[in-house]
Amino acid sequence: MAIRRIEILGSEVLRTPGEEVETFDGELESLVDDMFRTMYHAEGVGLAAPQIGLSLRLFVVDVPEDEDEGREGFRAALVNPEIIERSAEVEKAPEGCLSIPGMEGVVERPVSVVMEARDPQGEPLRIEASGLLARALQHELDHLNGVLFIDHLSPLNRKMLLRKWEKARAEAEEETAPL
Repeated sequence: MAIRRIEILGSEVLRTPGEEVETFDGELESLVDDMFRTMYHAEGVGLAAPQIGLSLRLFVVDVPEDEDEGREGFRAALVNPEIIERSAEVEKAPEGCLSIPGMEGVVERPVSVVMEARDPQGEPLRIEASGLLARALQHELDHLNGVLFIDHLSPLNRKMLLRKWEKARAEAEEETAPL
């Protein structure tokens, strides 16, 4: 089990649709363990295989319980997921991404979804989700399709966020440059 390097905005794999997972074996289970470790180390609630450089249709998610919001916790690895139902009702909420650290934008998404997938052993899963879990599932599924949350922003907001991102990256490089 290892913590993997997270790909950052600009990496080609983040824009490449993932390939279906066909083999459910110990290697897949080991990859899932690495993904959970990497996600927890980065303090995220979801991580998709493309974010660690693998163009596969696989993601992990762990949305914690929140009694104040009446939300149950949910932790799973989802293989070859697809949304089969979306609510007509949508809501806007801020989203961030481990591949665009420090940046956040307000994204409109359906309030609830139904997702079907397989677990790492190949068993079928059906998840009916709303709220933060629905948002996390949609965000991670986007990664498997080469889509980032910034693609859901208006052109002006996307441009402003990308400028802020470039400035933050330039400042970080200046701080680490040798004297």
